[in-house]
Amino acid sequence: MDTKITLAESEMPTRWYNIVPDLPEPPPPVLHPGTHEPVGPDDLAPLFPMALIMQEVSQDSFVDIPEEVLDIYRLWRPSPLYRAHRLEKALDTPARIYYKYEGVSPAGSHKPNTSVPQAFYSAQEGVKKITTETGAGQWGSALAFACSLFGLDCEVWQVRASYDLKPYRKIMMEAWGATVHPSPSDLTSAGRAILEDHPDSPGSLGIAISEAVEAAAPHPEIRYALGSVLNHVLMHQTIIGEEALLQLAKVDEQPDLLVGCTGGGSNFGGLSFPFLREKMAGNMNPTIRCVEPAACPSLTKGEYRYDFGDTAGMAPLVKMHTLGHDFVPDPIHAGGLRYHGMAPLVSHLYELGLVEAEAIHQKECFDAGIAFARTEGILPAPEPTHAIAAAVREANRCKETGEEKVILTALCGHGHFDLASYEAYLSGELIDYDYPEAAVAEAMERVPVIAD
Repeated sequence: MDTKITLAESEMPTRWYNIVPDLPEPPPPVLHPGTHEPVGPDDLAPLFPMALIMQEVSQDSFVDIPEEVLDIYRLWRPSPLYRAHRLEKALDTPARIYYKYEGVSPAGSHKPNTSVPQAFYSAQEGVKKITTETGAGQWGSALAFACSLFGLDCEVWQVRASYDLKPYRKIMMEAWGATVHPSPSDLTSAGRAILEDHPDSPGSLGIAISEAVEAAAPHPEIRYALGSVLNHVLMHQTIIGEEALLQLAKVDEQPDLLVGCTGGGSNFGGLSFPFLREKMAGNMNPTIRCVEPAACPSLTKGEYRYDFGDTAGMAPLVKMHTLGHDFVPDPIHAGGLRYHGMAPLVSHLYELGLVEAEAIHQKECFDAGIAFARTEGILPAPEPTHAIAAAVREANRCKETGEEKVILTALCGHGHFDLASYEAYLSGELIDYDYPEAAVAEAMERVPVIAD
């Protein structure tokens, strides 16, 4: 069997998949941060172009991808699906491991799958500038790339710890024309409030979101873009899973286990939702598992309740597994996946029992990332090493039992700009960290109490 499974450009899917109409129960509504009532399109209009708002609440199972977006997708799509023969051999496992490689995009990750349509719809509605936040820098890079294609200004608030640790991500964003600020900053009231109490704050995605939202909301020609969590973002990413379905069909394979790293949920949802559709239709029966960091365990330790999407409480309230909107990740955590909440759709699926979840420590993840690099030749971003570690766990179980399982994951980006993290790992400086349950309980005291 060939290592690389490809699709012809003509076989690239031309529709995104919206899982919401196929679910046995609809997800809970999004609430206004002030009134706690369900939001309408007009409530979201200061932040998002109307086309995206309509996608956010769409009841259509499929949404056509605009030709202008498809034309840009063709720069790197269809992305390759590989069988990890060398990793399988090193593990001496009967399992067959496949990975969908999204690091071939210009930004080096899966994020342009949604940054391109978000920039396109914004430009269509006359927007001149987009603001956003970024943690590890993959989303900021992707949005800077997309804005450059549509003549939009891009302003990014990057979590301070990553801003300092990953200067090349900042340079990449600036090369595409973006303006980049460390967050918290003194440019917004939200940032200044944090700095007043915590001058040395390492920042968080929640803080950076507050700053980006504050900069966008009052201005009619500025909109805000989010790289994960929201329904329309996960929908844009389903091109990953739709392609993977077609590619596996070419070699007459179906996954027994699908694993995806989960932070905000876009990579996991993008790969898994089309397969979950097929499972709900009775066409296959894979186990679908979310894999998150033990240092930011929103699914496995967070509570399922309404919480703000940002630290300052300006963003809408969504029902999700949350560690609390004022969560600040411990700076020892070298990878991404550091948002305080899980995507409402992924949280809803977890509550319905349609997906599983596990948390893995970072040293085991980097062990797996190095093993992957030394067998398959690709240095993974720290985020997908969580899914690689889960795949290795399952492959080792197959070695013990003799099962010939098919394991599928998404390698959502390369680690070329994450070498400081690998340096810390290789020098023995990384330590494992369990986010304490007591911290979750304490944070829940500051989360709004919303009656169902």
